[in-house]
Amino acid sequence: MTTTTTDLAPRARADEHAPRLNLAERVPEFYRAMRRLEQAAAKDIDPTLYELIKIRASQINHCAFCLDMHTKDALAAGESVERIVQLSAWEESRHLYTERELAALALTESVTVLTDGFVPDEVYARAAAHFDETELSQVIGAITVINAWNRIAVTTRMTPGHYTPGQYKK
Repeated sequence: MTTTTTDLAPRARADEHAPRLNLAERVPEFYRAMRRLEQAAAKDIDPTLYELIKIRASQINHCAFCLDMHTKDALAAGESVERIVQLSAWEESRHLYTERELAALALTESVTVLTDGFVPDEVYARAAAHFDETELSQVIGAITVINAWNRIAVTTRMTPGHYTPGQYKK
């Protein structure tokens, strides 16, 4: 089989949607407060675990902007492509993660999807078995913050594909 130049041409992409509004411009004080909340949530938590939490919640919430950002940040921090790709099926790919990470991922899912109106006792107990109370508080904070960011990004239609690692760390 011969390859022609047209076979190598890039595929046409769908049009990119425009963001609905720029929250940072419209409510800068709120945006700065969210950034401070993010910094507080990131303090003293393992950076790899933090990115896994952010990616998993963003998958559940269908937040393309946050998925773009946090997968790139995770890769830049040395996370493996395999673990990122398998994250949406972490229960079936559990051998790729530590017990501590698995407990945090289960908690992330329970906090993100409150369909029963509560976090099941067994999920909380599993996380509490792997994290001391301060660490568990940090994990809950991280889950809470990424869920807030997901809701902001999805609602305002922040556009994925343009983020470079470290862009918002200034």
